[in-house]
Amino acid sequence: MDIKIISADSHVTEPPDTYAPRMDKKFRDQAPHIENDPAKGDVFVIPGMKANAVPMGLIAGAGKSAEELVAMGTRFEDLHRGGWDPKARIKDQERDGIAGEIIYPTVGMVICNHADFDYKKACMDAYNLWIAEYCGAEPDRLFGVGQIAMRSPEEAVEDVKRIKALGLRGLFMPGNPAVEDYDSKIYDKFYETAIEYEMPLCFHILTSKDDGFNRKVRGPKLNRFLAIIRGNQDIIGTFIYGGVFERHPKLKVVCVEADAGWVPHYMYRMDHAYDRHRYWLPAGTLTKKPSEYFRQNVYTTFQDDWVAFQMTKLVNVERMMWANDFPHSDATWPNSQEVLAEHTKHLTEHEKRRILHDNVAELFGLGA
Repeated sequence: MDIKIISADSHVTEPPDTYAPRMDKKFRDQAPHIENDPAKGDVFVIPGMKANAVPMGLIAGAGKSAEELVAMGTRFEDLHRGGWDPKARIKDQERDGIAGEIIYPTVGMVICNHADFDYKKACMDAYNLWIAEYCGAEPDRLFGVGQIAMRSPEEAVEDVKRIKALGLRGLFMPGNPAVEDYDSKIYDKFYETAIEYEMPLCFHILTSKDDGFNRKVRGPKLNRFLAIIRGNQDIIGTFIYGGVFERHPKLKVVCVEADAGWVPHYMYRMDHAYDRHRYWLPAGTLTKKPSEYFRQNVYTTFQDDWVAFQMTKLVNVERMMWANDFPHSDATWPNSQEVLAEHTKHLTEHEKRRILHDNVAELFGLGA
């Protein structure tokens, strides 16, 4: 394609020394670290969490067949080197035919649900220092998103400024803040600061306490996979029905890796609920339809979501962003070109450029 393709959602695999050397000394001896599990291979252990072992080989399984994903004995040094080596990462990009990536954490996703917000804050501050170094090695092609613990609204305001100063491009948000919820007016100053510093709020799947793989769901284990987008949908509903976008019309929220094929029906359902049921199920006072806030303020990222590519006329195409999810197991890497050739063949040139480059470049301030 004659388009400078940018992935709106890619990841690192944090190396063993990500946390301890950069953490507050109070928590250094409890830093996330790698251990070898005889059955699972190398796992990242996060002290203080019930499900504290992150199986790196399973998660960083880009390019493996479905059958190979059950092989759990992977050592860290056998993972995609580009997950922690920025020079190797450029080769991974070139193999997949892309020109840049918005970079999210892997272990850091799990840490979002740590119960100890002080520990969470120490880990995220350390990660931000590391990811700034990683992306700083290739600043024209690697664009990091900084993690924010949300211990308090006041601290979060200062975190925005620190993350921006590190050269990072957005805020990786935990699904649940320590104080109240995201529709509370106590966060108004934080939202205005994010707008002022041009830092979109990024909510990734599996970072809310109720949407993890370890929660109990009905039916076979595979049914859990279908449930993981619910946390992001709940967050979007909280922002829209809670009047956050009404109060802060320039605020941008990114729904990361939850696909987008469901968006038209979700917007319809939100409008129907507000029109028909808002008096006995109270919401904030809105001056527009809920779907209008979604169209204007919410961005979605998706990989091989064939349905999303079919419904561009039903949503705001200027809020859709494609991603390759490298090096995670759901990635389209190294076959993104083939996937995109098939999924975008019916789109106009304008639609292709918006989804594959322009939207993400404008949102995160990447330039041309």
